[in-house]
Amino acid sequence: MPDLHAYLAGTWDVERSLTDRATGARGSFAGTVAFEPTDDGGLRQSESGTLRWGTHEGPAEREYVWAATGSPAAMDVFFPDGRPFHRADLARGACDSDHWCSPDDYRVRYEALGPDELRYTWDVHGPAKDLLLESTLRRRRPHS
Repeated sequence: MPDLHAYLAGTWDVERSLTDRATGARGSFAGTVAFEPTDDGGLRQSESGTLRWGTHEGPAEREYVWAATGSPAAMDVFFPDGRPFHRADLARGACDSDHWCSPDDYRVRYEALGPDELRYTWDVHGPAKDLLLESTLRRRRPHS
């Protein structure tokens, strides 16, 4: 992956499965993810869609900020308030990263499955959470 910024830029459809391993509860999320350029050369990730979890079904959204690093294949991911989250380095097409959010440990695996498909899996362990979140993004094509 020579240029992560160029790869991510644009709009993607997202499907996510959610599993709470402690309770056996399962859910899903479907919607869109837009990676839009920021003034400082990064990307703003805006996700919106519908969350289904147990008897709940409703709108959900979240946002992250991706910042350039010294390598075009890597970007640092931040929460919207500026707190660091993790680094994504897809120089080899896949990477593992992590984030400690006391008392839980978040581990993510990114895999670029091609020019128009990205998969990432969050594996969350700790005394407060035991979750597996599996997301697949597919680049949205303009209608012809």
